[in-house]
Amino acid sequence: MAAEKLRDLSQPIDVPLLDATVAAFYGTGSKEERNAADQILRDLQNNPDMWLQVMHILQKTQNLNTKFFALQVLEGVIKYRWNALPVEQRDGMKNFISDVIVQLSSNEASFRAERLYVNKLNIILVQILKHEWPARWRSFIPDLVSAAKTSETICENCMAILKLLSEEVFDFSRGEMTQQKIKELKQSLNSEFQLIHELCLYVLSASQRAELIRATLSTLHAFLSWIPLGYIFESPLLETLLKFFPVPAYRNLTLQCLTEVAALQFGNYYDVQYVKMYNIFMAQLQGILPPTTNIPEAYAQGSSEEQAFIQNLALFFTSFYKATDLAETGVFEIIVDYNSPSFSVTYHFGLLVHIRILESTQENIASLLIGLEYLINISYVDDTEVFKVCLDYWNSLVSELFEPHRSLDNPAAAATMMGLQVPAMLPGMVDGHGSQLLQRRQLYAGPMSKLRMLMICRMAKPEEVLIVEDENGNIVRETLKDNDVLVQYKIMRETLIYLSHLDHDDTEKQMLRKLSKQLSGEDWTWNNLNTLCWAIGSISGSMMEEQENRFLVMVIRDLLNLCEITKGKDNKAVIASNIMYVVGQYPRFLRAHWKFLKTVVNKLFEFMHETHPGVQDMACDTFLKIVQKCKRKFVITQVGENEPFVSELLTGLPITIADLEPHQIHSFYESVGHMIQAESDAQKRDEFLQRLMELPNQKWMEIIGQAHQNVDFLKDQDVIRTVLNILQTNTSVASSLGTYFLPQISLIFLDMLNVYRMYSELISKSITDGGPFASRTSYVKLLRSVKRETLKLIETFLDKAEDQPQIGKQFVPPMMDPVLGDYARNVPDARESEVLSLFATIVNKYKAAMIEDVPRIFEAVFQCTLEMITKNFEDYPEHRLKFFSLLRAIATHCFPALICLSSQQLKLVMDSIIWAFRHTERNIAETGLNLLLEMLKKFQGSEFCNQFYRSYFLTIEQEIFAVLTDTFHKPGFKLHVLVLQHLFCLLETGVLTEPLWDVATSPYSYSSNAVFVREFTIKLLSTSFPNMTASEVTQFVNGLFESTNDLSTFKNHIRDFLIQSKEFSAQDNKDLYAEEAAAQRERERQRMLSIPGLIAPSELQDEMVDS
Repeated sequence: MAAEKLRDLSQPIDVPLLDATVAAFYGTGSKEERNAADQILRDLQNNPDMWLQVMHILQKTQNLNTKFFALQVLEGVIKYRWNALPVEQRDGMKNFISDVIVQLSSNEASFRAERLYVNKLNIILVQILKHEWPARWRSFIPDLVSAAKTSETICENCMAILKLLSEEVFDFSRGEMTQQKIKELKQSLNSEFQLIHELCLYVLSASQRAELIRATLSTLHAFLSWIPLGYIFESPLLETLLKFFPVPAYRNLTLQCLTEVAALQFGNYYDVQYVKMYNIFMAQLQGILPPTTNIPEAYAQGSSEEQAFIQNLALFFTSFYKATDLAETGVFEIIVDYNSPSFSVTYHFGLLVHIRILESTQENIASLLIGLEYLINISYVDDTEVFKVCLDYWNSLVSELFEPHRSLDNPAAAATMMGLQVPAMLPGMVDGHGSQLLQRRQLYAGPMSKLRMLMICRMAKPEEVLIVEDENGNIVRETLKDNDVLVQYKIMRETLIYLSHLDHDDTEKQMLRKLSKQLSGEDWTWNNLNTLCWAIGSISGSMMEEQENRFLVMVIRDLLNLCEITKGKDNKAVIASNIMYVVGQYPRFLRAHWKFLKTVVNKLFEFMHETHPGVQDMACDTFLKIVQKCKRKFVITQVGENEPFVSELLTGLPITIADLEPHQIHSFYESVGHMIQAESDAQKRDEFLQRLMELPNQKWMEIIGQAHQNVDFLKDQDVIRTVLNILQTNTSVASSLGTYFLPQISLIFLDMLNVYRMYSELISKSITDGGPFASRTSYVKLLRSVKRETLKLIETFLDKAEDQPQIGKQFVPPMMDPVLGDYARNVPDARESEVLSLFATIVNKYKAAMIEDVPRIFEAVFQCTLEMITKNFEDYPEHRLKFFSLLRAIATHCFPALICLSSQQLKLVMDSIIWAFRHTERNIAETGLNLLLEMLKKFQGSEFCNQFYRSYFLTIEQEIFAVLTDTFHKPGFKLHVLVLQHLFCLLETGVLTEPLWDVATSPYSYSSNAVFVREFTIKLLSTSFPNMTASEVTQFVNGLFESTNDLSTFKNHIRDFLIQSKEFSAQDNKDLYAEEAAAQRERERQRMLSIPGLIAPSELQDEMVDS
């Protein structure tokens, strides 16, 4: 009954009853009561007449939650229906809200008591303003300012409204209002700002009331980023702000305002005012926070206000120093004017303008250096966010200091990068500029030296380091990668490389001094050693080779000594981790110094016996990394040695790997495979391989021997695990040896296929007897692991082996029945997806030679796999991807075999391709699209071109438009465009000589296929997008035909259509620009390659110059 009474809005709502309902919703009553109240409130909210009761409710209720409910109803109307309401209703509501705000804020007691309510009313008023002002409420700002002058509490609330208005228009307007409306509001705020400006200055000069001053400063902070500059620099505003800065109560708000001013970017018109502001600020700051203060300690012990002050200070300095002149920003470049009589050379930098002004006089330089000193001290504060702010600035400063020096040291190289031909006389012409740059380098030498120490002390952990200190102070193996730390490491590494280039000697000196303090024990802690070694590893490649060699000899010697003299397992683990990280970063040094390389590798072998968590893993990873870069060194007999190192290693191999886990042993075997692969003498290579595989082969022969006597021996779980381990070891060696693995795989191949067949039968029997759940038992999982590893081993070998037809002839025919036949015979749950990827690899490797085998492959896998994957989009995800990869390999290399398919089979293939690119799993959709493109191109050049396209042209076009416009398939945008372009090009080139329309059923004939497809496409899109006009659709389709031959225009045309169709508006559309983003990443990589060290030498795919 009560519910019905509330729902009847033909008379004023019963406010006490509404209060009770709201109380029931928020109360602690039963779940049923809350649900019933929720339903009533929802019904009221959805009633279009409910908003007419809002005034009545707000006047009668004392319950804050009821008031909020009423305002929520009103907010919905303002957002979506305001302009449709009659004028008198709009004006009535506008005046009512304004009156309530004035009434509540004119009285100190009610203003404080009803603060939450007033804040919500302010938000409602600003929502109304977005519709009414300026056109229908021209007097709003003058009214507000005059009201503010009547009482200090009203003034404080007016400041809050102004702040909200500024944020709505300048910060949150995107997607909420049209561009035209945003522009109109910004112009109105700008033109009426004088009144607001006068009010703010008046309050700051006349008021003694702390809350009002804080509200005014807070409002100014919101306005400063966009107001006309004259209001800041040609009025007493800056002086007033600087007057408030020393007062503790206003310090943080004032500093935020000054930071907004510091960050403004424009020309040099107000340089004098900037310098004056900076100098007064620095003088005041030294009184508040003396330069001798230990800022990290003060921060750690400070209150939240004091900590906020340090954070704001970091933002002020970085904003001030980073501000650039918009007219001068841009990548560093050299512009050579060949036409000028004097042949001039101009440098353009992304100028950090404010900092340049401070470099102009001695007095300003002193002030600048003090500021940089403060910022370096703040950078030591133990707070991630503060450090990120500082680091971001340091990175931009050092790159700005480095760029001109790089080009000065080698102007021709810099110019060549820009694609310029520079005459030989150019270097002499930059002498004047050169001396300026050298002076600037000297000016920053002091701060840069301190910055190097900061980077060394706070270096983030690189990805390769697996050993970390946990929260209890124990050294453990890292379990999860911290992406934030990796990003921070990348920026710090880049910063330190620039710093190293600016002064190699100082970098070396500081690192060695800090290392000697570790040795002497004066500065020894885990963290200090870690950050130092991470810093040493990060500058690899930035020094000249001779200096790097000298530096590293000392570093590695000191670290090895430290390892000898330090006691304690945890300490040794930390030192071991650091030695491994450093040596792994300097392959160039190791290649040039055999004795060091041998010492380092033997040290890694020692670490392989160290059972401390993470040490063995890191030793194996580092060993692999070093061997990949220095493999040739291990197979030649070095001076003073009796045999190559690999031979010595193979002799001691059982002892070296005695304490390693299976996955570590596999990594070790892969490393040794790389060494053997570098041996050019075939006889020695086979001998090394035979010695390497001695242990696993011995075990394999034992197992096969036992199986010949009693086949049940192979069913024992421990035996299955051993077989799996042996196969994994073989796969590891095959991955690094490639073709040279042939003698080893030939030895075990046929026995391996027999084991495969037997295990397959066991799996099928288990699943047939035990049902689908049997496939999840540990026994069946173990058997399947052996099958998968067998397939992986064969695939790895065939993939890595050089293209030798006799290898294919030796290995493919014996696999046809044990592998392919087995796949067809098995129940679906027992089929291994690796069979599909193995045959995809075989077809990709042996290409047309496989044409005769394709029908056999199709017969075995096609029908049965399709049945598995077309029931839904979820089951058998591995089979899906590998099936389409196999189809693509066949389409690419064995196309004649596809033409031989019956029309029913070809339809199945095409249906499966369409099904693939409809998939929301990105890699499956992409594989399907690539396969489709391959098929389209192959059929275009075949004799069945007309027949194929008559059957599938319209279907493909329709399906591609469906995925192109549905927002779930955005990552496939580039390939969708290529397919459409291919189809439209076909129409233009006249390759299709037969009509695409059905001549028998079509009422009239078209003059060409292009005319028919144009009409078909217009109909298709008009039906799909009823929100678009016929002329918009026609214009789009015509545009497609006009831009067919220009991929870039064609693509942009489709992008515009997607946005225009409203399907893609207000969404993240970065996938539509993925190609451009990839091109930008490639340009960035080329830039990094041009600066020695920016890409770590261990990451470069360098040619092995280590003979």
